Amino acid sequence: MNSVPENAAAAGPGGTGERSGVVVPMPGAGSAPPVARPPAVPTSLQVLRSLGSGPRGLLEPEAQERMTRFGENTFPARRPVAWPRRFLRTLRDPFTSVLLCLGLVSAAVSAWGTAAVISVLVVVSCLLRSTEEHRADRATAALRELVATTATVLRRSGPDAAAQAREVPVGELVPGDVVRLAPGDLVPADVQLLRASGLTVHQSALTGESAPVPKHPVDDGALRATGPQRVPDGAEGDFAERRLCFQGSSVASGSGTAVVVATGGNTRFAAAYERSARRRGASAFDRSVQGISWTLIRFMLITPPLVLMANAALRGRGLETLPFAVAVAVGLTPEMLPVIVTTALARGASLLARDHAVIVKRLPALHDLGAIDVLCLDKTGTLTQDRPVVDRALGPAGQPDAPVLHWAAVNALWTLQLADLPAPDALDEAVLDAWDQEDGPEAPLLPAEEYDAIAVLPFDPVRRLATAVVRVPGRTGTHVLVTKGAVEAVLERCALEPAERERLDALAAREAAGGLRLLAVARTERPARLGAYTPADERGLTFLGFVTLRDALAPSAADALDVLARRGVTVKVLTGDHPGTAARACRDLGLDPGLVVPAEDIDALSAEQLAETAARTTVFARCTPAHKARIVDALRTSGRTTGFLGDGVNDLPALHAADVGLCPRNAVDVTREAADVVLADKDLCAIDHAITAGRRSSGNIATYLRITLSSNLGNVIAMLAAGLLLPFLPMLPAQVLVQNLCFDAAQFAFAFGRPAPSVLRRPTVLRPADFLRFITGFGLLNAAADLTTFGVLALALHGSPADGQAAFHSGWFTENLLTQALVMLLLRTGRRTAEGRGGPLRAAAAGLAVVGVLLPLTPLGPLLGMSALPPLYYLLLAGVLAVYACGLRWARNRYERNRGIS
Repeated sequence: MNSVPENAAAAGPGGTGERSGVVVPMPGAGSAPPVARPPAVPTSLQVLRSLGSGPRGLLEPEAQERMTRFGENTFPARRPVAWPRRFLRTLRDPFTSVLLCLGLVSAAVSAWGTAAVISVLVVVSCLLRSTEEHRADRATAALRELVATTATVLRRSGPDAAAQAREVPVGELVPGDVVRLAPGDLVPADVQLLRASGLTVHQSALTGESAPVPKHPVDDGALRATGPQRVPDGAEGDFAERRLCFQGSSVASGSGTAVVVATGGNTRFAAAYERSARRRGASAFDRSVQGISWTLIRFMLITPPLVLMANAALRGRGLETLPFAVAVAVGLTPEMLPVIVTTALARGASLLARDHAVIVKRLPALHDLGAIDVLCLDKTGTLTQDRPVVDRALGPAGQPDAPVLHWAAVNALWTLQLADLPAPDALDEAVLDAWDQEDGPEAPLLPAEEYDAIAVLPFDPVRRLATAVVRVPGRTGTHVLVTKGAVEAVLERCALEPAERERLDALAAREAAGGLRLLAVARTERPARLGAYTPADERGLTFLGFVTLRDALAPSAADALDVLARRGVTVKVLTGDHPGTAARACRDLGLDPGLVVPAEDIDALSAEQLAETAARTTVFARCTPAHKARIVDALRTSGRTTGFLGDGVNDLPALHAADVGLCPRNAVDVTREAADVVLADKDLCAIDHAITAGRRSSGNIATYLRITLSSNLGNVIAMLAAGLLLPFLPMLPAQVLVQNLCFDAAQFAFAFGRPAPSVLRRPTVLRPADFLRFITGFGLLNAAADLTTFGVLALALHGSPADGQAAFHSGWFTENLLTQALVMLLLRTGRRTAEGRGGPLRAAAAGLAVVGVLLPLTPLGPLLGMSALPPLYYLLLAGVLAVYACGLRWARNRYERNRGIS
């Protein structure tokens, strides 16, 4: 049995020979020093020998032995995270860590009720988050079923047996297998072509090229060649690229037979992933929560010592005030924060999955979607469709000329009919579609199908043109040759003076610079004959004109770009296409491309210069994967929250560099694994839905934080002041706990609220500095209302038989819950709120107010150290609350005017 040579095991990126995994014969250790000459490219036969294979494929026992030796042809995908481990990882969330610290401190001072409540909140938050992310992972795993799982391979049962073509799972391919490729097939491994017929391959998943790339064997499939072919200096890459097909690409047209040279982790596909799979830096959500968490931690660390020192200095109290000090710190902390954040994000992710088939794999990514202010994307498949359309037909002078399109349609129709192509050519279909729209009863020219087809010389990559031979009805003695193809190839076959050819070249160059692709059209007449037509007949043609083509625009792209602009999202186009092509597509969609920056200019820029260039540039052209990642990273470094939409392995570096990576569900497997959000389609409308959902969730979280922190800060200030002014504790620890539980239950409604329309018009970012200014101003206003209540209580209880401490506790308990209910209703930013009459926030605020008024009057009141209050207190409190509501409205309106919120 033959075995794979040892050097074949090293085939692959970074191994012996080329990075593609093809084993290039190397000189032996005792060979003479190499002579300076062009490098040798191994022939197909040499590659087969180096892999221990042959044109008829491997023997079945050989394939099994190599499977054991090399392993399955599968990508080393990320292992799924078990649910218990995912649950434990959620404990590292900064908000959750803050609560855990508070719970430990509460348990240390024997405040078991507070510790129990905090523990329940932590468990609920972690359960919600881990369950939602686990569900998203399962949905992503189900998408792998969309990937083709079989390949056509030639195998032999014995040394003398004939090769048989059979379908085998892609994972069972090994180096040395001979496979067949047909239109629509995914290339199952890195392969070198042995034979090919009109083969073109889509490599956009690896290189970002939008057009199919022609492929053919370097020795034109002639296995009889025995010596290595010499390659001109500097052309090694071209020779390698044209004879190799890589895993992750797909066959656009034609067919071929190839030998597998690298599988699994040794493919270029895997190497591209490994180079780009670096750990992503902190996202916008991570930066926001860390800043807010550290702000809360500082307040929490300062508050208990201040309470203890103030009570010891002014009231002579000792450690008996420690539970109260801890209760004050707990009261300052929004203990529902992890639950609210997780619920709001999980609810948004569930609605996206249900209504728009968008899968959010990492819950914080939904916040990042709402915070996006720059969206980077490729042109092909997003702004444009992956097919051409005819722009116009031009005569030799550059004027519109319908007959040019007519003759191009004649060529396209009969080329498609007679050439027996494996798949229709996209350019021919575009020409016929355009002529169908031009043709009609009033058309002066014959329909293309009225001509009698004689013969066809199909397109091939060497001639770069196709010729159809037809007979005009009624002219039996004449054949018309209609030629269509690349401008240079057609012009050199036309009977033109040098000056005229130069003029036509310049005209074609001007049109190409405007982002158009050109086909040249020519014709000639020959006497009718029975003999076959050959490329030698394509001479002395009469030039007719050009057919210009552009990329078909995505139907919804223009409207989606307009919506994104109104939402404050700047779109950056990072494409591997020609600058003119990219600029043309942007102009057609109403997006001003400005000055297009090519990739070669990026290489000369420092990080600071690139950040400045990226901020003012809309289109970057001829970008490699490294260029895309540098641009995205520069935007993030300058403080922008970036999203990147990609679908190929070449997009992985940029996906990792962005705050949030997006891909369509038909993206390559590793891209889906790396992305944070998986869209139903590569469509800007789907992104708009995701951004809107992110802003809704983030808006609810921001509203909760503003209202809760400002209310809590006001209560803490009032508690500290009351503790210094009163001869008793202003509120017992049990009362603080019950008050917090009531407020926590009401706050859960924030996760289900509908933010004001103004929230959806701009990126939503949780900025610690903004929150600190907001909660300080409104917290002081809340503290003023609390301190005013002290005076109301003193007036109402003067001369009353009620117990002073119990009545004070009751009065402040009621006032706190009523003011918090007012804050929930009045501090939502945006004057035109989206809540209906039965909205969850209104219902929660009403319930909170009812509990605040009635709880002290129930049998539970005395158990908590509270008593009934005189009617005068409620009348005076109503006046305080009315003034407080007016103050809240005035302060909120001023805040909104300063920030331009409506």
